[in-house]
Amino acid sequence: MSDISIKQLQVEVDQWIQQKGVRYFSELTNLGVLIEEVGELARIITRTYGDQSFKEGEQTDNLEEELADVLFVLVCIANQTGVDLTQAMQRAMHKRNTRDAHRHLKNPKLR
Repeated sequence: MSDISIKQLQVEVDQWIQQKGVRYFSELTNLGVLIEEVGELARIITRTYGDQSFKEGEQTDNLEEELADVLFVLVCIANQTGVDLTQAMQRAMHKRNTRDAHRHLKNPKLR
């Protein structure tokens, strides 16, 4: 897969849902799925970069897959609730570039 825009990703996920996924899970179900996926991501990060170790036989190399799973479910939720993620991210970055432009630079905890 070549580079893909957020808009293209939303279209591709929607096409997959319509063609192979039958329909979107309910928003509440997808929230639960998102929490599950974030938990799987957290397990890998805490064991890879934190103080915990992997259990014997536990898979250790699927950080990329778990990040993609989180993204997939986020896109599903955006699609089914009518959120244009491109516009949402543009607004979020504008907020960070205005309201939060100097917030972290002035934070002594980050020095």
